[in-house]
Amino acid sequence: MQTMISLTVLENEALHSLGERLAAARLRRNDRQGDFAARIGVSIPTYRKMEAGDPCVALGYWIRALRLLDQLGGVEKLLAPPASVFAQLEQQSTVTRRQRAPRR
Repeated sequence: MQTMISLTVLENEALHSLGERLAAARLRRNDRQGDFAARIGVSIPTYRKMEAGDPCVALGYWIRALRLLDQLGGVEKLLAPPASVFAQLEQQSTVTRRQRAPRR
């Protein structure tokens, strides 16, 4: 039994947009829905739900789809640990450090 997920308008728009981008990526590869669904390991109805932005599709299927599309790197950035304060300060100091021009 599926549980209904209550989402905000913004969340629904994000899922819908993600589904549209999935469909566009599939079409750029000239894949049919059935073929792409089989590669992911889902049924055609489940894949159609993905393209429609249905929030009930398991994240694991999205990960498989992204891997097949060579887009998995974007997921790594989603919840990446923050850079350390020391690393940020080091980066800032190297960017703001200026070299003086030699005296003439």
